[in-house]
Amino acid sequence: MKSIVDSFLDLVKQRNGNEPEFLQAVEEVAETVIPYIVKHDIYHGKNILLRMVEPERVVTFRVCWVDDTGEIQVNRGYRIQMNSAIGPYKGGLRFHPTVNMSILKFLAFEQVFKNSLTTLPMGGGKGGSDFDPKGKSDNEIMRFCHSFMSELFRHIGPNSDVPAGDIGVGGREIGFLFGMYKKLRNEFTGVLTGKGESWGGSLIRPEATGYGAVYFAEKMLETKNDSFKGKNVVVSGSGNVAQYAAEKVIQLGGKVLTLSDSSGYIYDAEGIDSDKLAFIMQLKNVKRGRISEYLEAYPNAEFVKGKTPWGVKCDIALPCATQNELNENDADTLINNGCICVSEGANMPSTKAAINSFHNAKILFAPGKASNAGGVATSGLEMTQNSLRYKWSREEVDEKLKEIMANIHDSCTEYGKDENGYIDYVKGANIAGFVKVADAMLAQGVV
Repeated sequence: MKSIVDSFLDLVKQRNGNEPEFLQAVEEVAETVIPYIVKHDIYHGKNILLRMVEPERVVTFRVCWVDDTGEIQVNRGYRIQMNSAIGPYKGGLRFHPTVNMSILKFLAFEQVFKNSLTTLPMGGGKGGSDFDPKGKSDNEIMRFCHSFMSELFRHIGPNSDVPAGDIGVGGREIGFLFGMYKKLRNEFTGVLTGKGESWGGSLIRPEATGYGAVYFAEKMLETKNDSFKGKNVVVSGSGNVAQYAAEKVIQLGGKVLTLSDSSGYIYDAEGIDSDKLAFIMQLKNVKRGRISEYLEAYPNAEFVKGKTPWGVKCDIALPCATQNELNENDADTLINNGCICVSEGANMPSTKAAINSFHNAKILFAPGKASNAGGVATSGLEMTQNSLRYKWSREEVDEKLKEIMANIHDSCTEYGKDENGYIDYVKGANIAGFVKVADAMLAQGVV
C-alpha cells in the first residue's frame, strides 16, 4: 500500500513540485483515501483522486489600482475552480501578501472535501490576491476591490461559482466586490456570500465558522461523556473565526485564556469573558488595532510578543489563525500539559507531524475540513435563502448549523472509528468527503 501511495504522490510532486502547501494537503488525503479506493472496486482503476487533485480551471489576472497618493499599484488576482461534480464552485477569497498558487490550490482542494461533508450541493474553489488590506484606507480598498471584480466577474455567477470571504476579506470587502459585480452584470443575484444583512446576507454567517468549530468539539467531547463546562480553552487568532469561537466557548461554560495576532498573543489568567471579548471585537473590527492593546484596558493580562499560545496549559485548543501555525513541538507541549481536545477553526493550522502526535496520544483531534465547515455550510444556507428570496431567523439558521455539524461528526465517525473505538477524524473526514464527490464524478463520466 505504501508503494501505491508513494507512486501517486511522486506523480503529483512532479506536476506541482514548487507548491509545498498543496502537496501537504494532497499527502494527508492520499494516505487515508487511497487504501479505501484500493479496497472498493467501484473506484479502483478510475484515477478518481488524480482527477480530483487537478483543478478544472485556474484563472490568473493582474489587478491595477490607484492608491491615495495617486500612484498606480499592481497586484495578482487568482481563482482556482477545483471541482464542480456536486455543485457550483464554492470557496472564499483571501487578500493577503502571502497568497500564491500553492496556498490557493491547497485551500481549494480542502474545500472540495469540506463542502462535500456539509451534504449541501457545493463544489470546491478558492481565490484571492497578494493585496494586503492592512494599512490601506477604505477608499484604497474600494478601488482595489472594484478593479479585482472587473475581471473576476467574467468567471463567476450564482449557478457556476459563488465566492465568499476569507482572511482579509470581510463584510466591507464583500460589499465593494458585490457592488461592482451588480453594476457590471446589471443584476442582483446571490453571487457572493457573506453579504450584509440588509442586502441578502444570512444571519449567523459571521459567527458560523467559529461557532461550528466549537459545535464540532462539543460533539467530540460528548463521545467521552464530557463538555466545555469548566474547561480551560486556548484560542489562536483574533479575527472573525477566533472571536466567535471564543464567544461560543464562553456561552457553553468554558474559560477562554488566550487570543493572538501576528504580533504575539495575550494570556488572561482570569479568563476572557463576554465584556472583554466585546472590547477585542471593537479593537480588531472597528479600530483595526493590535491584540497587544488589550493590556491598556486589562493590565492584569500578559502579552507575549512573537509567539503562539500553545505553551499555555489548557484542556482544549482551538487553532483559528492560519495554516501551519501549530507544529510538532507545540502539539507535544499541549499533550504534556493535559490537552484532551483540538478542533481546527483555521484551514490546515496543524502540521502533519503535529497531527501524528495528536493521533499517537489518542486525544480528540478534528481537522479543519470537518470542524471549520460551519462557515461554508452557512454560506450554502445563504445561497438557498437568496434563491428563495427569503430570510430565515437567527434561531433557524443556528439550528440548521448545529444539525449540519452533528451530521459531519457522524460521517467522520462512520468512516474513522477503528476496532478499539478510537475515532480518527482525519481519516473519517477524508473518506466521507471523497465518497460523495467520487460517486458524482463516476456518474458524470470522464469530463
